[in-house]
Amino acid sequence: MIKKKLLWGAALLVLSACQSEPAQLYPDTIIYPAQTVNTMDKGKTETAIAVKNDMIVGVDDLADLKQEFPGAQIDESFKDKTIMPGLIDPHMHVLLGGLFYAQPFAPPWPMAMPDGMMEGFETRQKFHDRLSEIVDNTPQEQKVVLAYGFHNLIQGELNRQILDRISPDRPLVVWHYSGHDFYLNSKAIEFVGATPALADKYHGVDLDDDGELTGRIYEDAVFSIFEKLAPHVFRPQDIARGLSKYFTIMRNSGITTTADLGYGIFGRENENATIGAMWSMEQNAFRLYLIPEHRAFTAEFGADAPKVIGDLVSGNMAAPAPVLPRVKFFTDGAFYSQTMRLSPPGYLAGQSQGTEGLWVTQPDELFSTMKPYLDADLAAHVHSNGDAAQTETLKAFQQVRDSGMENDLVVEHGGLFTKQHTTSAAQNDVMLSAASHYAHYMGEAYSEPLGPERANRISPLGELSKKGARVTVHSDAPLAPPDPLRAASRHVTRHTLSGQAYAAEQALEPYDALEAITLDAAHALGLDEQLGSIEVGKIADFTILDANPMEIDAKDWPGIKIWGVVLDGKKRPVSD
Repeated sequence: MIKKKLLWGAALLVLSACQSEPAQLYPDTIIYPAQTVNTMDKGKTETAIAVKNDMIVGVDDLADLKQEFPGAQIDESFKDKTIMPGLIDPHMHVLLGGLFYAQPFAPPWPMAMPDGMMEGFETRQKFHDRLSEIVDNTPQEQKVVLAYGFHNLIQGELNRQILDRISPDRPLVVWHYSGHDFYLNSKAIEFVGATPALADKYHGVDLDDDGELTGRIYEDAVFSIFEKLAPHVFRPQDIARGLSKYFTIMRNSGITTTADLGYGIFGRENENATIGAMWSMEQNAFRLYLIPEHRAFTAEFGADAPKVIGDLVSGNMAAPAPVLPRVKFFTDGAFYSQTMRLSPPGYLAGQSQGTEGLWVTQPDELFSTMKPYLDADLAAHVHSNGDAAQTETLKAFQQVRDSGMENDLVVEHGGLFTKQHTTSAAQNDVMLSAASHYAHYMGEAYSEPLGPERANRISPLGELSKKGARVTVHSDAPLAPPDPLRAASRHVTRHTLSGQAYAAEQALEPYDALEAITLDAAHALGLDEQLGSIEVGKIADFTILDANPMEIDAKDWPGIKIWGVVLDGKKRPVSD
């Protein structure tokens, strides 16, 4: 009996000791209740997230998270809002954005600005009137007048004679919406010293029937005049002003992550200086990654380019933002400027009528061009637009897979795909990072130049998705609004500028469209283990919305008010 009493006493002492120990508390953990948490993790929704420092440590309902993390702070800032994974725009251009947004605009359709959407000048007369206004408002001490935003399929033909009537006494340069073409009046041609002999060196020089310059200079030929123009229209203070506008638009759109797909194109030193001076994650409230462009790196480093990129990725070589282990290549020209490479009969109308567009990398050379980079374990992102270009790109990707390589392969932009192309992409685990506004801006305008059958194959994301290919959408900003919700909306509705649904069978389902600007966008950058969904162990990057996109019509997504973001676990309201 005495032994039993001793045992019971010991047990009571142990139990008492256990009960007197304080429970583990989590004062460094913050729990955010929400109306809805769209995790983009296999479609799950929750009502609260727990964050410690910069990491997600819990995703559940509020009661369960309180029980799991006693003593945690409860922050009700988002209790009536929807939390999404941080929105991702996986393809934009920093320096180009600074250059574009530093100029007066004369766009063919509405353009994103810091205070909303700017009207477009959608007729020939409205465009000419806008150019006259820009000429009149440009200070006389500025030697060259530059206007950005022209598109010939919307605003009509443009040549030296037309520009001479608008600006007979001052050099006037109009920058095509694509960014790949310049149009010069006679004074501007004289200013840069261009002559018809330029056509002997570059393909991108248009001559009239008399062998004289029409004023259009495009693709690689642009760099021949860029040096003369740059000091007068691309001044550092202007670029800084343009980038400030550009970055404000991105922040207003709830973007937490983006990537510059073309690091080095404008000169690595120039880009290092510009990005280094103008961007930081703390200052601008979004992550920026850099993806090198192979021609620029080959020109600078020759056969050592893959190794140099590896050094940039590892940090052994300095860069102004993190460099991803990925490389950009080009198969053909631009979608907007009608230089993408088409199969016969080529262009049936427009400024490229009678041609088939341009190759940047010659047929059968893409695989050998990519291989040294693939051997260095780098992923390949290939700018590929026309249907002929898609054939060559996917053939090269087939060679990659036949060689046993498992590197990530991404088609960038992907203007046109045949049914055979979508099947090949799906079978070879090829991702498409699609330009967000091709069908919206150009579906109807391209019907005549491409013919209706080819035009109906612009950005067939629905077909690719149904066949099992992973798709994401990007702005290619500044060529479309850096606004992921707007981009996703375009591929659910397939609405064109007229408001009609274009090739509606190619639409994405709403959930797939949201995945395209979160998890699939992260995957296209090789960042899906860190970003893109709300899961324990991932970085605490969120976009905070006033409405749940899954509960409203996709056509209304662009109007959803964005509170701001949580970046690296820190609240960053748009109002800051």
